[in-house]
Amino acid sequence: MTTGYSSTLRTAQLDPITSAVGNAGLLRIYDGTRPATGGTATTKLAEFTLGSPFAPAAAAAVLSPTLPSSTTGLAASTASWFRVVTSGGTQVIDGSVTATGGGGDLQLNTTTISVGLTINATSWTITRGNA
Repeated sequence: MTTGYSSTLRTAQLDPITSAVGNAGLLRIYDGTRPATGGTATTKLAEFTLGSPFAPAAAAAVLSPTLPSSTTGLAASTASWFRVVTSGGTQVIDGSVTATGGGGDLQLNTTTISVGLTINATSWTITRGNA
């Protein structure tokens, strides 16, 4: 059996992510297979500049980052994962990407990216579950 934590503790564990990302972090969208956390990235398809702060306080073991403004595609491929880095490029979070309604950690208006295509983040949550 796995260890279980209260919702209060799980919520408190999420708030330091906002501090770790800092002001004007970057959300990078990639194709291919996601590497081990922090591993070498694949092709960067798009990059968003994140808000300051990254997210409001977590609630009920969920952190909901502020959705960034739209951006445009840098390369052509299918988006499959993301990485959040500080403004200086230090890796903080990796996660899954799907199209809206697909259930990924981050959902985009489309996962079919092409150069110059407008891309929007439509939903984004980071959950701290008992696992």
